[in-house]
Amino acid sequence: MAVKYYVVGGEYADISFQSIAPGHHEERFGPFAEHEAHECWRALTGKTVDNAMIRYFIRAADEAASEDWYVVGGEYADTEFQRIADGRALQICGPFIRKAALDKWRELTGKTVDSALTRFDLCTAEELEIKKAGTGAR
Repeated sequence: MAVKYYVVGGEYADISFQSIAPGHHEERFGPFAEHEAHECWRALTGKTVDNAMIRYFIRAADEAASEDWYVVGGEYADTEFQRIADGRALQICGPFIRKAALDKWRELTGKTVDSALTRFDLCTAEELEIKKAGTGAR
């Protein structure tokens, strides 16, 4: 069976290219054969060359599936942690492999340990969609 590839990326929050920008989502194109994935990548990067915050990567299907871990959260309206605070956006970092997601979670929770209304969770891509729907984020 031939390996399939995906082109993933989008607009990122900063030049570390680890967190998708607030209000945006990770884009995923494919599956493709390797040559087709490179053609898709070239077309996407050619269209977005003037925006330094947009980046795309080519990932093998098994690699793409294994990296579907996200760190999601932010400042919530109350301790029910169901609705993001007014004027705040749901923060979405990833995708990561599980270990990198855990490292990012530790970083974010360490920075916000003194805020009782700030919470971050690890979640899969499927759980991310549920969390986005539950908090009203897009």
